[in-house]
Amino acid sequence: MQIILLENVENLGGLGDQVNVKAGYGRNFLIPKHKAVAATEENIKSFDARRAELQQVADVKLSEATARAAKISALDITLSTKAGEEGKLFGSITVRDIAEAATARGVKIERGEIKMPTGPIRELGEFEIDIQLHSEVKTVLKVGVIAEA
Repeated sequence: MQIILLENVENLGGLGDQVNVKAGYGRNFLIPKHKAVAATEENIKSFDARRAELQQVADVKLSEATARAAKISALDITLSTKAGEEGKLFGSITVRDIAEAATARGVKIERGEIKMPTGPIRELGEFEIDIQLHSEVKTVLKVGVIAEA
């Protein structure tokens, strides 16, 4: 399926690129999320007319993500939970817990922006969690996990 990207998509291309993707990826993800349109002659002409507007919107999103990244990197979150004597948690710290803690501290982070490739946190300690706010903006959030008194 041939599509035109309406914004930068990681590992695929940038604004205005015409790329070939699998039909399901285009139909079920890119087009419904308004990240792309089908590459028909009509859509190509429409895109060329709107290119400057779309570039301006992309620049605004990038600057907002950069500003949020500065706030997030300055933030330190400490979560307390029940833990055993060896430092193992009774349960785990998940993406949802981190997002709620950041929101409580005044910085909005969506659950989908938090990247935890090794899975939830299951022990006490200090952790650096990757936050991807934009395809070009990534930052690190410091999360401390301590035992409840």
